[in-house]
Amino acid sequence: MAYNNRRGYNSYNRSYGSRSYGRRGRSNKKIINRIIIIAAGLIAFGLIIALITLLVNCVCANSNGVDPTINTATVGTGKKVVVKAKKEATDTIQFKEPNIKDDDPDSTGTFDGDYYIWNTKAFTGFHGNKQNAKDYAGFINDAKEKLGLATNVYSSLIPTHIEMGLPNRLKNTDGGITTTSQADYTKAVYKRFSKKVKYINCYNELSDHCNDYIYFDSDTNPTGLGGYYIYKSFCDVMKKSPISLNDCQESKIEEFYGSYNNFTDTELAVDAVQYWDFPYNVNNTITTEDDDTNSYDSCYNKEAESGAWSYNVFLYGRNPLEVIKSESDKASGKIAIVHNNTGNSTVPYFTYNYQEVYSIDYNTYSGDLKEFCSKNDIKDVLFLVDTESSSDSDQMANLKKLIS
Repeated sequence: MAYNNRRGYNSYNRSYGSRSYGRRGRSNKKIINRIIIIAAGLIAFGLIIALITLLVNCVCANSNGVDPTINTATVGTGKKVVVKAKKEATDTIQFKEPNIKDDDPDSTGTFDGDYYIWNTKAFTGFHGNKQNAKDYAGFINDAKEKLGLATNVYSSLIPTHIEMGLPNRLKNTDGGITTTSQADYTKAVYKRFSKKVKYINCYNELSDHCNDYIYFDSDTNPTGLGGYYIYKSFCDVMKKSPISLNDCQESKIEEFYGSYNNFTDTELAVDAVQYWDFPYNVNNTITTEDDDTNSYDSCYNKEAESGAWSYNVFLYGRNPLEVIKSESDKASGKIAIVHNNTGNSTVPYFTYNYQEVYSIDYNTYSGDLKEFCSKNDIKDVLFLVDTESSSDSDQMANLKKLIS
């Protein structure tokens, strides 16, 4: 009877069930507590990391004692001005320092008037400044805007001989000559170009060949070889194959007495003028300052003689306009090259890559550049100017006339 007492059986079951439920509740509570502890720990750890990061940033930002979010001009006025951090542009313009041959490191130069003579070579100092750089870059940017989106504008600044031919120990030192770094000047110009203008850095190509015969010793201009390396730098940037001088016929005019001889009493080295005939035909139509028109089958005046005017072998001297049509099988398109006498030894090489090369001497040409390019369907314009001319007010005035 006691066994079959349902009240006792049920009482046992209820008692057992109650104890079972209490154990599960306590177990779940432990798990929840553990989760809470772990979550709190993670939150605390995150707060510590955030605090450390904030402290580090504050220390870095205030390393100079100035809060970078505050315009210091408002300090003391009770105003706080939050400004956006300026992203510093990546400087990709690199210049190679020329390793100029200096066999006698104890030798010094002497002054002859405004010229510095060293190793029978004459040098003039360069004195271009930041304002000159800004003005020239402004001109190039204006030219691009004037010529329009359909015309590609390129600019190559040619360093003068002192940058590539005189050792640094003779620059800005006792017994030396005062001169400004043309690498710094050129960089200042190129960095101010708009994104629509492409610069051609011929400085490095000339630096690589600074001990070759790339400048005359008695004259301000690059030699025929110097002109080639200036041209080659354009090809390298534009991914064009330059003509090989090995495929050309070299000629030379001996005993060239450059313009420095007119201003110095010192006996300077006697120069020679080299030029290279191309393995293809050209037709060169020249418009002179007197508006006469003549045609020749070369870029070179092969009748040029020794003496003071030998440099006129290149492009037959100073002419406002020359239209050179090329039969090179590598040539295509048209290019206008705006330059002065310094660029004469460079221009002829472009006939290898362009079917029509328009040589414009900005000191003697009187036309409007935009109208000229539009009339002749010219899409590429290269300004080929030496650093000295780019910082000279008279030269700049003549350049600006082209786009005024």
